[in-house]
Order: sequence, then C-alpha cells, then structure tokens
Amino acid sequence: MRIAVIGAGSWGSAIAFLLGEKGTEVNLWARNAELVSTINATHHNPRYLAEVQLPNTITATNDLSEALSDTDAVVLATPSSAVRETAHTLAATGLLPQEKPVVILSKGIEHATGLTLLEVLADELGCRERLAVLSGPNHAEEVARGILSATLIAAYENQVACFFQEVFATSRFRVYTSSDVTGVQLCAASKNVIAIAAGIAAGLGFGDNTAAMIITRGLAEISRLVQAAGGQPQTCMGLAGMGDLIVTCMSKHSRNRSFGVALAQGKTLEEYQRETHMVVEGAFASQTIPRLAKACDVEVPISNRVHDVIWEDRPLDDMITELMERPFKSEFY
Repeated sequence: MRIAVIGAGSWGSAIAFLLGEKGTEVNLWARNAELVSTINATHHNPRYLAEVQLPNTITATNDLSEALSDTDAVVLATPSSAVRETAHTLAATGLLPQEKPVVILSKGIEHATGLTLLEVLADELGCRERLAVLSGPNHAEEVARGILSATLIAAYENQVACFFQEVFATSRFRVYTSSDVTGVQLCAASKNVIAIAAGIAAGLGFGDNTAAMIITRGLAEISRLVQAAGGQPQTCMGLAGMGDLIVTCMSKHSRNRSFGVALAQGKTLEEYQRETHMVVEGAFASQTIPRLAKACDVEVPISNRVHDVIWEDRPLDDMITELMERPFKSEFY
C-alpha cells in the first residue's frame, strides 16, 4: 500500500512515521523544497519532531502530482485555514478519482462559511462518501514515540471508516470507528478553544480545581453545540470529545494550552505563533464556534470569553468575572 500524506507539520510527520513503521510506502508532501531535500537526505524533519528518525519507507516531495501518483489513499494534514485551498489544488491535479479515500487530520471550522472541514472537502473534491476524519487524544510527539494511544475515524460510509481503521491501526495505536462526522468535528474544533481557557487559568496561577471546572463546563457547552448541530451527544463522552478535551487542556504538548499560558503572561497570538512556528487552531476556532453556537441558539460562555480576550483585547480579569458571575443555573440545561 502507498499513502500520500499532504502536510509535513508535526502531525503530518507523526502520521507518516506511524504509517512508515508499519511498512506502508508514504509520499510526504511539503511545500518547502529545502525541507524536502533535508528529509530525504537525513530522514529527519528539522522543524517538527526533529528527534524522530523517519523510516526509509517515507519519501518527501514538494510536487503534489508526484505525492498523489500511484497511491491508495490520501491523508490531509494541513492547518484548517489551508484546507479549501489545498483541496482545490489537489482536485486540479486530476489524480483524485472518486474511488480514492481521503481522510483529514485538521481540526476546525471554516471561517468564511461556517462549514466543517469534511463539508469543505466535499465542496472541492466531490463524492463525500469516500471522506473521513481522524480525531482523538493524539499528540504528535507521543504518537511518534510509540506511546500507547487510541483514536477515532468518523466517515459517512462505514466501509471507508473501516478501511482507514486498518490503514492506521498498530499494536500501539488503537483505532475505533464512528458514523458521527458532525459530532466528531465539532468536538475537535471546540476543545481547542476550551484548552486556551485552561491555559489562561494555569498561567494566572489557578489550580486543579479550576482546571476541572473549565474541562467539565467546557464539555457541557461542547455537548450542547454538538446536539443542536445534529451530532450524537455520546460522541462527546468518547475519544474525540472527553478524551481529546482532557489531553488538550492538560498536556505539556498542547499548543492551545501553552498559548493560553502565554496570553496570561501578556503575549499576543502573533508573537506566540512566530516564536513556536505553530498554528493555534483554537484561536481561530474561537471566532467560528461562537457564531455557530449563536446560529444553533445554544450558550457557549467559555468560548465567547476566549474570543473576546484574543480578538477584542478584553482584560483577563473581565473574562473571569463574567464567567463566575453568570446567572445561577442547574448543572445540565
């Protein structure tokens, strides 16, 4: 089997590593020609996961046609903001026949349209039946080290989910399937916003009680949104929901949490991304999730306050006051 992995960031590199270790031939596409040369010469990605030795089964290229040629499936691992442009370019190659399965690793909601990323792919590639999304508590740093992990594949068609289940599963990476493409994608986008709030709390010196409050109340607003948008509430209790929420809010590897810490220390989004070379997906999701929630007529108070801090320069003290002094409610409403 040969798989094209489009995107050589930390997650794309980790997935390429996982597939390559299984003996799968991997065409790893990166935009930067110098990076491609370095990966092929040294079997290391010097910018992301630099300490990981990439298997000889991985070949890097900056030519999309070469990356897609003679492949059985495509893994899309670009930032969410680049998904439509990348998908449009992929379609233009003519190397994506309708029977070729495509799975996306990106997490977010398209800013301009409010569409989920699978809906964006369906727009650009057609044949939504061959599309899937992978999501779960999977930090690239740990997957590339072979640390025991589990993930979820959600697809419109069960046979596509099962296909990718076989593609990715290893003795250290357990893969489950789901038909709830809406719920899985909304969990994936929303949890990044909640993780920024958890990072802010940590950066301000609050403790475990506060973290637990943010995680559980964050899960409550994610669940309301998922159900209102047509997803399955039980998805929020699984790997793509609670699992990913916990690890993103608490892990030292979480860029969204660490960005929240940086915010509490006075840094801006631009400064953080420039220093880390990382895209903070939760910052951009904090623009789209509140809009979607408003359209669905559900409350997402944590996401709203994160939006205000990042995009309207609201003081952190205001965020805390507004959340803690909201009208009293029952826990589940």
